[in-house]
Amino acid sequence: MLESIGLSRQDEAVYEILIRRTRATVADLAHDGHLSVAVARRSVQSLVALGLAIRAPGRPVTYVVVAPDTGLEAVLRDRERSLSEVRAQVAGLMDVYRAATRFVNPDDLVEVVSGREDVNRRWAHMQQSTRTQVRGFDRPPYAAVEAHTEPNRDELALLDRGVAYRVIYDSSVLSLPGWLDDVTVGIRHGEQARIAPGLPMKLAVSDDRLAIIPLLRPGDNAVTASYLIHPSPLLDALIALFEALWDRSVHVRAHEGVTTEGGQEELSPQEARLLTLLAAGATDKAAGRAMGWSERTVQRHVTKLMQRFGAQTRFQIAMEATRRGWI
Repeated sequence: MLESIGLSRQDEAVYEILIRRTRATVADLAHDGHLSVAVARRSVQSLVALGLAIRAPGRPVTYVVVAPDTGLEAVLRDRERSLSEVRAQVAGLMDVYRAATRFVNPDDLVEVVSGREDVNRRWAHMQQSTRTQVRGFDRPPYAAVEAHTEPNRDELALLDRGVAYRVIYDSSVLSLPGWLDDVTVGIRHGEQARIAPGLPMKLAVSDDRLAIIPLLRPGDNAVTASYLIHPSPLLDALIALFEALWDRSVHVRAHEGVTTEGGQEELSPQEARLLTLLAAGATDKAAGRAMGWSERTVQRHVTKLMQRFGAQTRFQIAMEATRRGWI
């Protein structure tokens, strides 16, 4: 049990004998442990070195055990300090490693993964190995057959574990049936979602150590190959691009509706969802597909919102909703 603090099984056995006796000579320890005097002496010297025993003055030479709660706690604190010092060096070592891998093996900085199954497998492994955050651009087409018809289970598990997800969705996803429901599930688990028009690519970055970019050709309707980008100036540039677009993107929030302090409904759940879509730039057709409505139904709800807010345009609706903290 005490091997983790530097004691061998033999040392631990001698330590237990000394605890029972509280003080003993080397001969006493050798007798009780059925050991040679030389072996007992080496073990008790190990205990003294760790601060678990002390040598008493006088003759014959006697060793006194230090109370286990005091002695072992001191050893544990010392080990924790050592581990903390090692952890503090990890960041510096990783900087050196990244700098070396950027230029020593440039051919290894980008690898190509082919085949839908392999792409999905590497994407899942990339997520599961993330420690801090995943950042991404999300836009069609998708490698997974189910696309946005059901949540990303890996993402939900990692969100519950404390890993952050920051995702910018291309405005083209607004026309995908089920997209809003899917994203709402993620937001409720902690995903930070934003939306922007014309994202340049699909992208996911795990911490600051790995990125995946689907390799798409004109006309492709599925992801069957991807680039994996390892630590390099290219990875740094992709991270910088994400952060720049994140600052200019529109928030997507999950609302269940808005009520006054008296419990009166100011905004129904459906209206809250519609406002989110409008603020993200959805057309009537895209909003209708996302909501499961016809375009005429969307227009009717928009008209009601304009009347309620005294707005003349959809932009004014979004501004008023933002002022009230609804979107």
